[in-house]
Amino acid sequence: MKQIKYFINGFFQRSGSYIFIATLISRLFSFIGSWIALMLLPEKELGLAIFAFNIISFLIPLGGLGTQQSLLRYGSFLHTNIEKKYLYNITLKKGIKWSIYLILFVVIFSPIFTFKLNDAFLYLILFSISILSYFLFEILKINYRITGNNKTFAMMDIVFSSIQILSILLLSYYFGVYGYVFAIVLSPLVTFFIFKSKDNAVISEETLKLKIINKDFWKYGFFASLANVATQLLFAIDIILIGYLLIDPQLITHYKYTSIIPFSLLILPNIFITTDFVTITENVDNPIYIKNYIKNFTLLFSFISIFIFGVIFFFGNYILRIFGDIYTSYYSLFVILTIGVIGIFLLRSLYGNLLSSIGKARINYWIAISSLALNIILNYFFIPKYGILGAGITSAIIMWFSGILSLILFVYYYKRYLEGI
Repeated sequence: MKQIKYFINGFFQRSGSYIFIATLISRLFSFIGSWIALMLLPEKELGLAIFAFNIISFLIPLGGLGTQQSLLRYGSFLHTNIEKKYLYNITLKKGIKWSIYLILFVVIFSPIFTFKLNDAFLYLILFSISILSYFLFEILKINYRITGNNKTFAMMDIVFSSIQILSILLLSYYFGVYGYVFAIVLSPLVTFFIFKSKDNAVISEETLKLKIINKDFWKYGFFASLANVATQLLFAIDIILIGYLLIDPQLITHYKYTSIIPFSLLILPNIFITTDFVTITENVDNPIYIKNYIKNFTLLFSFISIFIFGVIFFFGNYILRIFGDIYTSYYSLFVILTIGVIGIFLLRSLYGNLLSSIGKARINYWIAISSLALNIILNYFFIPKYGILGAGITSAIIMWFSGILSLILFVYYYKRYLEGI
């Protein structure tokens, strides 16, 4: 227990408290925003919008072609803010260009993506703008992270969540589902411009040259973005396949809202990783530091996992009534998804990020791709047989599978990494 106390104290010393509070507020507001949408909008129309956004959500990490991921890792190694700001300028310019290309790709091929649910076609085109708006939002947040400004990073999340919940309420009330779509699309963009005015970085060429901007720099970002795409698709594929195989927008809505709370719990390990990733990367050459971090992280989240599972197991029916009495029939799905999330808590979140810290984004990509392939195979078997419960069973299996695989591969590649120092 003493080690956990030191671990948590170190987390707070790195401004983790700001990220913790901001993330909790962000998730709470996101939850309230989702609940508002459920109360204000017809389930069928909301299901179509959710279906379209889940297609876009796995493309959002590809926005910028991974330049933001390169900025996060390689920017952590730079020693001066001038160098970090210059790197931010370069990645921002490249990222905007690639995000626009990706939006055009979605617009052109949108009829193919929505061929089973044609009514989702327009929603998909509108949501495609999110690729650029979320890229701008995320890369500015990363800029604040690598410069050690976790307070502003956290404040961005709070402002974003506040704008989003207010816009969902007002735009959904006055303009229905299309208002909901615009609230999702514009919230990160508005937040970016609010905080961009606080940042002195200028998008222009400079004479400063950085040796780290080479083939490996762009390659890392590309594979990191692919890994994030595949990982995001692991969460989105259930809803996409429910739409394709069951062709029932209401079931999409039911699955989405039953999974909101378990998937929202993933913020807990992400809070620590977000706070500590730069520090982990700086200390990745120190095996004692990494070993202690793994030990303390695992111990802390073992206790958290036991507590959360107990709450969900004994009080799950009461919690699900927040969305309506019909959702209590999905208690088993609720519990199964929670079991899967614990696999992310203990394994995938930690070891996936440790792989990234030693520059093995490519390995994360292949883990995600293999998990995605297995996900699709199992969903085609379980969804027709068990409905949306089958999608939950598949998700739980995949979350543990990807976590165990991440652990095994990190141990293997970290040994090789240390041998090469």
